[in-house]
Amino acid sequence: MPFPIPASSPRRPQSLQDAQLEQILANAARLSMILIGGVVGLAALHIGQVILAPVALAVVVGLMFGPVADALERRHVPPALSAGVVVLLFVALIGLGVVLFAMPLSEWIGRAPAIWEKLRHEFVNLKEPLQGLANLQEQVKGMFGDEGGAMPVTVEDGSDVASMAMLAPTLGAHAAIFLASLYFFLATREHIRVSILSVCVSRRMRWRAAHIFRDVEQKVSRFLLSVSLLNFGVGVAVGLSMWAIGMPSPVLWGALAAVLNFIPYVGQAVMVVILLAVGLGTQTGLEHILLPVGCYLVINFFEGQIITPHFIGHTLTLNPFLIFLSITFWLWAWGPVGGLIAVPMLLIITSVLGHVLPSRPVMPKRPVRPRPGMTEKELVLANAAQAVREKAEAEHTAADPEKAETPEARRAERIRRRTRPPRGTAPTGANASQER
Repeated sequence: MPFPIPASSPRRPQSLQDAQLEQILANAARLSMILIGGVVGLAALHIGQVILAPVALAVVVGLMFGPVADALERRHVPPALSAGVVVLLFVALIGLGVVLFAMPLSEWIGRAPAIWEKLRHEFVNLKEPLQGLANLQEQVKGMFGDEGGAMPVTVEDGSDVASMAMLAPTLGAHAAIFLASLYFFLATREHIRVSILSVCVSRRMRWRAAHIFRDVEQKVSRFLLSVSLLNFGVGVAVGLSMWAIGMPSPVLWGALAAVLNFIPYVGQAVMVVILLAVGLGTQTGLEHILLPVGCYLVINFFEGQIITPHFIGHTLTLNPFLIFLSITFWLWAWGPVGGLIAVPMLLIITSVLGHVLPSRPVMPKRPVRPRPGMTEKELVLANAAQAVREKAEAEHTAADPEKAETPEARRAERIRRRTRPPRGTAPTGANASQER
């Protein structure tokens, strides 16, 4: 039988301190490894943008067009042929968009110098306030002294043609990697699924992996197809509204609104700036300048607050703060391509985490019965409070077993509460204590 160490012995406190120190060092080592892995992952994403960005975009587009490929395969079309048909269909859609953009965009590029001159003329009205700020800056410099002098600025003359010539091979390589990745992903997605499932050693792991694949495909494809239809509707509505108010090239603004609407928040802000600049450069009068922006904001408000929640549903609703963080991160990592895949990647991550780290609602042993008019949030809070009370009762019972009630006593108490008359309706001569 081991004997307890005397309180005067220094061995026990020293061993406890050593154990606490080892636990702190172990936690610090784990945290350091996580931070190092995160930094390395961020660096790999940023450095490998040339390859990873088009591949990720191809996976997202492949998940979007996966139902189309499945429909072709159900008609006994080989996977390789169905993937080729889907890729050609996507290229045709991109070509149609380029045709819609090309003619109006070339017209606006030709009118760009005149619009710029008009914008400069409008900005001349701001010269006096800016001159006042410049005078204030000179006064501040005079107060604190300007010994360093002005910083020399050297402007190097570059050739736009040379820049485009250097950029063309990079864009061509991105397009080739994207199309090849899209084709092979669509053609071999079932083989990828089977290969990943074969790596899972246990039945539970295979079950979770299969459900992850199912949820990711369903959520991403449903979200992207729904958003594509909604954005097409937004583009049609914006184009019709621009045509109704007499805005030149309404097809261009409708197509641009549909494309930019794929990037939440950022795309809408860019569209507002573009319409405001075009209004300043082509319209006269404040009401005519702000009318295109107002029409677009009204359409976007109805789409974002009424149509999208009703059409997509609350199952695919994400936290706006998480959407903003995702867009910011992927724009920093991969630029415009990152902005396009930000929301689908967030859906994929939430689906994976929902299966790897499943969250269960707090349910007590005796759930609360929902009352008429009780919202879902109130029911969840009531069940959580009931679970807390049951836990407190269990701890109290464990601390003092003599006061624990038997199941028979609890059953008798419930029967007594059900059979007692309502307050104030006891028969004459009944003891008041029986009503309590």
